[in-house]
Amino acid sequence: MPDSESVPSEPTSLAPPQAAAPADRSRAPRKTPSGPPKWEADARARLRAAIQRFSRPLAELHQRDANEGDTRLLITDFLCDGLGFDKFADLTTEYAVRGEFADYGVRIDRDLIAFIEVKRVTTKLNARHLRQVESYAVNEGVEWMFLTNGAVWQVWHITGGLPVSIDLTIEVDLLGPATPAQKTGDLFYITREALKRHLIDDLWKARSATSPKALATVLRSAPVVDAVRRELRRASGHRVESAELLGLLSNVIRPDL
Repeated sequence: MPDSESVPSEPTSLAPPQAAAPADRSRAPRKTPSGPPKWEADARARLRAAIQRFSRPLAELHQRDANEGDTRLLITDFLCDGLGFDKFADLTTEYAVRGEFADYGVRIDRDLIAFIEVKRVTTKLNARHLRQVESYAVNEGVEWMFLTNGAVWQVWHITGGLPVSIDLTIEVDLLGPATPAQKTGDLFYITREALKRHLIDDLWKARSATSPKALATVLRSAPVVDAVRRELRRASGHRVESAELLGLLSNVIRPDL
């Protein structure tokens, strides 16, 4: 029987299989974190809530002219609830300094970093109160001093030397017209979290660099006086010596203003 006619098979393709379309590797740009880190956001939120919560009892203390002991009770609560200090680990009351006693010593991880001097809520803070806490800081080698009557908080930096240099870095009036956000923004630098990270040192350096005293020093420096002398001659034709011009500038540049 004759062989049946064989049916030719489909030719095998030698072409490589078509590659799958490459996956779209383009991705949305990675989002960079916005806003402050969590620890800072938490500290600011806690502080702002405390400022609002303590405003009424603080106003009542002021209205009835509460004594220093009652003022200190509120300040202790604010230090803990608002600024984040541990009452037992971070704060030392009646800190002994050469036979005298600072109202509070502030420690961060066992290191003494500041003294706090407390006055009666209606007492207007003045230079005499500052000298009192300054003596504690000088004797203990501490750079930061807090002076408060519960409502007004002043933060001073002391730089050693002969004589020592003292700069007001922060001043906040909790009963003043500033908004809670503004008060929080300033007092944040003396929260435990910020002090631990030395943020207040950066703030002090920035503010001291542009303080009236620093600006007055720069404006009376030799390069600036020389530039002013040349500009005066160009503008008016009048020639003035540098020494005379420095005296004139000293009359109009007032660091205290």
